[in-house]
Amino acid sequence: MKIKEGFTLRTMCGEHIVVGEGLSQVNFNKIISLNESAAWLWEQVQGKEFTEDTLSELLQQKYDVSASQAFVDAIKLMAQWKEQGVAE
Repeated sequence: MKIKEGFTLRTMCGEHIVVGEGLSQVNFNKIISLNESAAWLWEQVQGKEFTEDTLSELLQQKYDVSASQAFVDAIKLMAQWKEQGVAE
């Protein structure tokens, strides 16, 4: 999976949000907000191919979380990013 071109992570008023750069990406009906962990993961994988294992390993390196919990969280996050149209 890879984050789609044209999406950028920004911090506004202490919130991490994903915005589309360019008119083809604009959708004013939905703003994608990320928590600290998801924003950190976004920064780590932006511009790179990644898998559930990639995200899981990153989570385990940064946070005190078990391998099984990190993998479950990675799967959920990837599904959300795909559903929201920011990754493919």
